[in-house]
Parts: sequence; C-alpha cells; structure tokens
Amino acid sequence: MTQARISIDREAVVAPIDRRIFGSFVEHLGRCVYDGIYEPGHPTANEDGFRLDVVDLVRELGSTTIRYPGGNFVSGFRWEDSVGPRDQRPVRRDLAWHSIETNQVGVDEFSRWLKLTGSELMMAVNLGTRGIEAALDLLEYCNHPSGTALSDQRIANGTVEPHGITMWCLGNEMDGPWQTGYMTAEDYGKIAARTAQAMKTADKNLELVVCGSSSSSMPTFGDWERTVLEQAYEHVDFISCHAYYQERGGDLASYLASSLDMQYFIETVVATADHVGNKLKSKKKIKLSFDEWNIWYLDEHQASDEVNDEWRVAPRQLEDVYSVADAVVLGNLLITLLKNHDRVASASLAQLVNVIAPIMTEPGGAAWRQTTFFPFSVTSRLAKGEIVKPRIDVGTYSTAVYGDAPLVDSVVTTDGVNSAVFLVNRSQTESIEVQIAVTELGASSIDEAVTLWDDDVYAKNTLADQNRVGLKQLDGAVLADGVLTVTLPPVSWSALALS
Repeated sequence: MTQARISIDREAVVAPIDRRIFGSFVEHLGRCVYDGIYEPGHPTANEDGFRLDVVDLVRELGSTTIRYPGGNFVSGFRWEDSVGPRDQRPVRRDLAWHSIETNQVGVDEFSRWLKLTGSELMMAVNLGTRGIEAALDLLEYCNHPSGTALSDQRIANGTVEPHGITMWCLGNEMDGPWQTGYMTAEDYGKIAARTAQAMKTADKNLELVVCGSSSSSMPTFGDWERTVLEQAYEHVDFISCHAYYQERGGDLASYLASSLDMQYFIETVVATADHVGNKLKSKKKIKLSFDEWNIWYLDEHQASDEVNDEWRVAPRQLEDVYSVADAVVLGNLLITLLKNHDRVASASLAQLVNVIAPIMTEPGGAAWRQTTFFPFSVTSRLAKGEIVKPRIDVGTYSTAVYGDAPLVDSVVTTDGVNSAVFLVNRSQTESIEVQIAVTELGASSIDEAVTLWDDDVYAKNTLADQNRVGLKQLDGAVLADGVLTVTLPPVSWSALALS
C-alpha cells in the first residue's frame, strides 16, 4: 500500500478563517431563482414564495455570503425593476441567458431570503449597460437609513431597516466578449475606479471587488489584471477570480489534479497585484475574491444549444448532475482556497440551486443534495479558528495536463481546542495510508471521520435516486502517541474532526 506522511507545524498559520471563504452565488439564470429558491405554489413556500425546504438545505450547506444578482445577468440588470409592488414590476428580456425576467424576486425579497438562510449579501452593480449613477442609487436605496428619496422609497416598499451591504462587485467578467457591454482593460479600469471612488465617498467602509480575468485561459490574463489595477488599485479592496473545471476526453487523472491550475491562477494574480502595488508604492495589499468557482461541464452545454431564442421564463439551463469524482475535485479546490486564505479572503461557489449547483429541486416536489454538497458542507461546519498549511511527503502520479501531481493533498484548521484535517486521495487505483503528526494540535481523540467515495467514481444523486451517494464513515482511523493514521480510499475526499 502506498504511504504518505503529513507533519503539522502549529506556527505555519496561513490566516485566521474569514467565514466569507464559504460563500456562494445566486444569479437570475435558469432555475436558480425561479423554481429554485422561489416557488410560490410549493407546499413548503412561505409568504414571500420561498421554498423552506431549500432554505433548510442552504443552512446545512453552510454558505455564508451570497453574491447576487449575477453573473452575466447583472450587466443588463435595472435594479429599479426589482423593487416596489410586484404586480407593477416590468417584465424584461435578459440578454445574457436569452430568457424572460419577471422581476418577482428582487433586492428586498432576496435580502429577506438571506435572513432565513443566515447569509450575508454581496451585491454586484451593473457596469455593462449602466454606470456610476445607477450604482450610487442602488447603494442609497439599500444602505441609507432614511430621509432621502431612495431610502424612503425602500421604507415605503416595506423594508424599514437598511440592508447594510458592505461588499460590492464592480460589474462582472468585463473582459469577456459574451458580456453585455464588455470593455478593454483600460476602459473598464477607468469606469471601475470612478465608480469605486464615488461609492466610497458615500461610505468609506465599503469593500469593493474589481473584475479580474474570467479565467486563466483568457488571452488577456495577467495583462488585464495589471491594467485594471493600475487604474483602480487605491479605490478597491479585492480583485475577482473565476475558474471552472470539468473532465475532458476521459482524462480523469488530469481532472483530479485540477487544483494545480487553481493554485497557478492564484499565484499569478497575487504576483500581478503585488507588482502593481509596488509600482504605485502603495502600503495596502489587494485581496482576491474567488467569487466564481465550481465544476461546470460547459463544453456539453455549449453543444446542446440550451441558450436559444425561445425567451422562456426560468428555462432548464446548466443543470449539471455531479459524480463522486466531481465532488472529490470540488473538495480539493476548497482545500486549495483554504491554503491560500491569506490572500483569497472571499470565495463564492457558483451557483447555489439547480444551476451547476450543490442543491437540486423539482417543481412541486423534492429538494436534494448533489455529491458536491457534502465536501462543502462538512468543511464549512468543521473549519474553525486558523488555517495551518501542513507538509505533505507523498509520491506523485503522471497527468497529461499538469505533469506530475501529488497523490495526496491536505489542509488543517484549528482553534486551539477543536481541529480538522481535510484530505484528498487522487489515485484511481490505490488506497493510501496516511500518517499525520498531530502533536502540535494537542489532539487526543477523533470526534468524527467521514469520507466521500464509491466503487463507481461516476455515481450520482438524481431525481430518481436522490440518496445514491452520501458520506461514509472513514473506517480504521487511529490516533495514538500523537500520530493520526488513516487509510484513504481511491478517488476520495475525507475529513476528520479532532479534539
């Protein structure tokens, strides 16, 4: 049996955990909102039309910050359409996804939904077809207490207390030709800087996210970040990163090593941001907001012509059904985000319900957990205190895309009393025995040991079989003399809680 050794230095702290690393994303796309979180005729719906069975699953998932309302959708969003009496709200075409937007869920309703889920709102403003004035108006409507035209309009619409949104995204994927109103880096950097300066004039405590590249494969990647930050550096706090992964051509070996690409993405953006900061002689460090990340079988969706000219309300779009292998990769991506938490201070799993999502629903029927639900929910629940980057001694395997990749990846969290160890075995054929030196964690007992794996790495949860895949006990884990010994099944994600 292959073996690995992990050592933990309690001083090798990456960062204290900011709960915003466990964020998610709700966009007006497909059935994410309509027939997803919102279905007035459902047996569990509340007075606002929100499905409470979905609320329960979102709370179990542990998502903390929800980015809203897009995504590509935001580049055509007129926020005024989404407030006021529902029967007076205009119906619009959404050019991003070629669907009809009824505006029955808007800023105020969504904020009420967030209170049900215990999440915080991360609002995006439209810099595709609109600009500074609309952003300032939305900020006033949402955050000013009372006594102005727009804050009093919010109160008249039934929301007396301000929403108190602190984190704002300055547009979305403005480098992408698919984006309504996309721009060059220089043009976007200028409008983002002016919008950010104006918004911080209204409230200096806002945290603002400027758009980075839509992916590391964009031809302008790196240059885009540099140019935008040269314009906006002193006015913003975060730069965004977006990355999606999928298995291609049956190359499971490379797919299981996808986190190596995410690591490259993070390191490149950090180096670029720091270069600009040094050039400008700035004392601050720009953080990263990885506010779109997930598994997304984009190639298949593009080939299927899901986005067409039928102009329907809430069409079924981008409804990926995830396998065990997908969940293992997602768990590994989350490990990577945690290991870079000193700079990646916020992240949003995209998306939350139905659309490339950990939660699925059927109109009038059930809501259930996809395989990807489990590594996210367990990590969000167990990760406490500080993140510690362990040293991993393990062999490698060969991949066609990334070269040699370590067979095991891991990260550790601890608050001094409770600790958690998260692990991935990328081998397709071998169980791996891992010995973890946990003396510096002060751990003496194993409180929980779970794993996600299956004999069929492509097993999925579906409407017909909603519980086909779930967490299993990680058998045989032993903690003795300061050494935790576990055996990881092939293609698996595992978590252990210690105290």
